[in-house]
Amino acid sequence: MAWYEEFEPIVKLNEPLGPYTWLGLGGPAEVLATPHSLDQLLELVKRCAQEGVPVRVLGGGSHVLVRDEGVPGLVIRLADESFQRIRCQGQLLTASAGTRLAHLVSAAVEHGLGGLENLVGIPGTVGGALRTNASAQGNEIGRWVRQVVLLTHQGEVVTRDQSELLFGYRQSNLDELLVLEATFQLEPADPAELTRSMQKHWIAKRAEQPSDQPCAGYVFKNPRGYDAAELIEQAGLKGTRIGGAEVSSRHANFILTHPGATARDVLRLVELIQSRVREHAGVELELDLEIW
Repeated sequence: MAWYEEFEPIVKLNEPLGPYTWLGLGGPAEVLATPHSLDQLLELVKRCAQEGVPVRVLGGGSHVLVRDEGVPGLVIRLADESFQRIRCQGQLLTASAGTRLAHLVSAAVEHGLGGLENLVGIPGTVGGALRTNASAQGNEIGRWVRQVVLLTHQGEVVTRDQSELLFGYRQSNLDELLVLEATFQLEPADPAELTRSMQKHWIAKRAEQPSDQPCAGYVFKNPRGYDAAELIEQAGLKGTRIGGAEVSSRHANFILTHPGATARDVLRLVELIQSRVREHAGVELELDLEIW
């Protein structure tokens, strides 16, 4: 019996992953699982560890490009509401792994807790935001974290306190399989002021970013001392298209996809951007987009 047969109610075989990502591209997962409880999640991960099956976790899909060939092994989606809970206790706000970052920001504002409001408009889940230390206007989400509960590749649950956590530009030391839960210590503030601030940041973010078709934003990290979008624009690449993939004419660090696009189109465009910026500015652009 194949290992996944005992999990039949929550797994799909050869499930296309494109519909679960913002780019809408890529091949299938060999096995896609959507557990309905922590116990099911633990059983899945432990079984895969025993069988030597590779495991990936797909969050909001806003920053992932799946290759056309697809993904071997197991892909887990924490789409069940049991992984999308938020609770508040005083100045502490705790969110489960699959919680949308937007929902966390809104909950903080509603409870009169400041610190996260300028992260509004950043897509994805709390888990993904923590792994990449999502930031806006110099405010990093890692600054507010007090405790994180993680799941290891062996299916063990571990807790890390603030003293054990390291956050840097677009990175963290949260290198286990996934974030199960995170607790943030925020600052008391007037909900009305927080709401106004959040709306201001939202309007500014929407004004500079494309929003009318599938895309991936902030494809490249900002090199030290540079802005990746400016480097791409200075290299004359705005609007450049390969196949169905195009550099946004609104924000050069966004890649748009058109009908008929493939993951290979995006990868070829990425290579072209890196080559042109290297030639034009002598700067090496590092991918921020995760390639599966």
